[in-house]
Amino acid sequence: MTDAPTWAAPCADGPIDARVRVPGSKSLTNRWLVLALLADGPSTLRHPLRSDDTLRMVGALRALGAEVDDQDPQAWVVRPPEGGPRGGVDVDCGQAGTVMRFVPPVAALADGPVRFDGHPSARARPVGPVLRALADIGVAVRETGTGTLPFEVVGPLRAAGGRTPHVRIDASASSQFVSALLLAGAAYPAGLRLEHTGTALPSLPHIEMTLDVLAEVGVHVDRPDPRSWLVPPGRVRAFDVAVEPDLSSAAPFLALAAATGGRVLVPGWPERTTQPGDRMREVLASVGARTEATPEGLLATGAPGGRLSGVDLDLAEVGELTPVVAALCALADSPSRLRGVAHLRGHETDRLAALAAELGRLGARAQELPDGLAIGPGDLVGARVRTYHDHRMVMFGAVVGAVVPGVVLEDPGAAGKTYPGFDLAWERAVGPAAGVGAG
Repeated sequence: MTDAPTWAAPCADGPIDARVRVPGSKSLTNRWLVLALLADGPSTLRHPLRSDDTLRMVGALRALGAEVDDQDPQAWVVRPPEGGPRGGVDVDCGQAGTVMRFVPPVAALADGPVRFDGHPSARARPVGPVLRALADIGVAVRETGTGTLPFEVVGPLRAAGGRTPHVRIDASASSQFVSALLLAGAAYPAGLRLEHTGTALPSLPHIEMTLDVLAEVGVHVDRPDPRSWLVPPGRVRAFDVAVEPDLSSAAPFLALAAATGGRVLVPGWPERTTQPGDRMREVLASVGARTEATPEGLLATGAPGGRLSGVDLDLAEVGELTPVVAALCALADSPSRLRGVAHLRGHETDRLAALAAELGRLGARAQELPDGLAIGPGDLVGARVRTYHDHRMVMFGAVVGAVVPGVVLEDPGAAGKTYPGFDLAWERAVGPAAGVGAG
């Protein structure tokens, strides 16, 4: 038992009917912020996500000398520092994986040392491949651990005879290692050639997202082969962009429709997107629900009675959906297997171990597999669910609690990492006011 605040997850008394407008994408907001730091003039982000993770990135930009005007929640303006990022500063990463991985390659351009540290739980998350890549191209890196926080990056990076550096990294643990180097590569004196040397590369859609935003600012990355990327040196154009809604944050609300046999409309769902959360539509189809693109947004509809079928899914490219999908599997009428997500052991917590433990606490049958989970139906009961400082675990518990009475979540505020006010939006969706909207 801990002293963390608790939240009694609301239980639906029948099929819900809700309209939920989710906040902006964290993944896109933080990618745009990094590029704004490197741009050739002021940039504007419209409808950005304001959350723990994105405010950590804003703090990193300010530490490196950028001016960030975020007073208008609908439009942030970033003015990059004249002469490039400044050194002699500290960056607090909090729990933000994108900060601890995306910012060090930018810090390599600073005019002095940049020190990185974060939340104690973040000190177990791997950053080593990025740090070794920087060392390979001549950047001094000082570590007190072994590829984890805290560490120091000492710039500035110097051109090595005008040759494009060829960096080989194993990004099997996180696609963010690749994205981190791609985002900064155009600002390097001779660009960068990057090669993935490991086996599977998880979350490929996130790399496509990175390539997409780079193209929008005039950085066109070549692909010599499927495992390599060549970033030419050049300017990063200043921009004015609208950030898409966060489709991964929409996932628990879509799951709510499936679990209760109800309906949820998410306005603003993009027609074309690189966000992995878009795959939630396929997940819902596999468990017996359906989705429909309407003029107002994406409409999810559950089967009558909230009937859910067990599934066998490879979630390697959409690992962030695993906790919500696991919640649906616990409510299904047949066994499920979730595969391809061994890399989730290195997130805010070991998500596979956490999910197995909390599913068991709720009465489901759950077994960790080398690369995922086996989940079988059981007699589910209300219980106090630990969330491990992990926003996705809050969303997992909320979905189960919408069907199983008596689910109490520890530390619901952890959801603020990507969705501030998630618990309030969830209560509106599940409760009596659902019909007039939420979020």
